[in-house]
Amino acid sequence: MKRLLALSGLGMALGLTMSPAFADATQYPLTLNNCGAEVTFDTAPERAVGLGQASAEIMLMLGLEDKMVGTAFWPNSVLPQLAEANAKVEVLTVEFPTFESILAKEPDFVTAALPSLIGPSSRVATREDFDRVGVSTYLSPNTCVAEGMDKDKFGYGNRAQLWSMDSLYQEIEELAQIFDVNDRGQALIEDLRRREAALRAESPQGEDPLSYVFWFSSPAPSADAYLGGKHGASGFIADVLGGTNAIDAEAEWPALGWESIIATDPDVIVVARVDRNRWELDKAEAKIEYLNSDSATREMRAVKNGAIVVMDGNAMDPTLRTIFGAEQVAEQLQALGLR
Repeated sequence: MKRLLALSGLGMALGLTMSPAFADATQYPLTLNNCGAEVTFDTAPERAVGLGQASAEIMLMLGLEDKMVGTAFWPNSVLPQLAEANAKVEVLTVEFPTFESILAKEPDFVTAALPSLIGPSSRVATREDFDRVGVSTYLSPNTCVAEGMDKDKFGYGNRAQLWSMDSLYQEIEELAQIFDVNDRGQALIEDLRRREAALRAESPQGEDPLSYVFWFSSPAPSADAYLGGKHGASGFIADVLGGTNAIDAEAEWPALGWESIIATDPDVIVVARVDRNRWELDKAEAKIEYLNSDSATREMRAVKNGAIVVMDGNAMDPTLRTIFGAEQVAEQLQALGLR
């Protein structure tokens, strides 16, 4: 698609070629309050590990591949324009890594996209575990667990308000500060702001907005489906496109049975392309086949009208891919005559 391809070839040069002004250099020691934890950096990290595709791709967008010694937890393939840079960095695993495999890379910094990677109930290790071995950590502000929230929930629990790009911009800005590449960070933020503004300007403004269901995946056709919640990244995409999320749950990733999903009768169903292939229904093609062949789902308005569109699964998480996902959906809606 045009906007996504426009980023091609920028990679680490993004901040150098697009920023109209120079940002100040980082003054060390740098202290940040990150998701309730105070972290201090005396110098820029030299051996970083990116846990989670969202965190890894931000670092790659900032041109930090030479400062990275490993990544893990990739639901989708890397963005095409980052493939060359990503090839320089070892992928420890596309699933959850072990604490030992991370330490084997002798990191001095670990950034994580999800609490399940370094949070209180992490499946890998906690921030305290990394502190004990002298490794600094950073958790994405997109997924901080709010005070009083159930910290045992996978991922980020519930959201009381619609996610916005502000927390993503904070993450980009802070990672740029940590590595002293502030010009690149500002350039990336400016590009993402332009993309969001363009989508909103082109979106229909009517009294009958399109309703969306965002289907990430399911272990099996008979199992509950994991959907994008009302106030998460999927809700943001619907809002940017002038529509609404038909799923009213505040949970970030509600798991619903098909009877409940069918009852929402959305105008558009967005199916995720998930490259990890943990389940058969990770594949977008398998989802579309199920929707069209099941006797109940094929009666849904979106299915009857052929209003099923495909989006990268990682865009349903609150990441820099979210706006790219919105662009993917917008392009397909235009082809369908719905935009």
